[in-house]
Amino acid sequence: MDEEFSRSQRLKAAVHFTVSKICEEIGQDCGKEFNKLVIAAITETAFKQCDIFAKDLEAFARHAKRTTITVEDVKLAARRSTSLAIYITQKGEELTSTHKEQRERKKKQSGKSDESEAPAKGSED
Repeated sequence: MDEEFSRSQRLKAAVHFTVSKICEEIGQDCGKEFNKLVIAAITETAFKQCDIFAKDLEAFARHAKRTTITVEDVKLAARRSTSLAIYITQKGEELTSTHKEQRERKKKQSGKSDESEAPAKGSED
């Protein structure tokens, strides 16, 4: 129990740090300064929203009788925010194409290593 609380506190501290850095950057761009209470409120909201997303993602995967969360689960979780859904769809497509390219490169590399070994065996005869 203490370990879980400690982990949660470390995660919340990391979110707080990130939120404060983002607020600092935005503040510099706009010539404004964020109050510490505002940063704390944004942190708390972001942390709770992440918890909600995590629970939703687990529920979507469980409902589909899977143990793995997929891109489709993430898209489903983001459906209420049009801009977020579009962004996640684009990122999902990028990841899919990158993954396909990596698999094709691996196939080509393994095919080349097989071909390079074959002539070496034939030259020994």
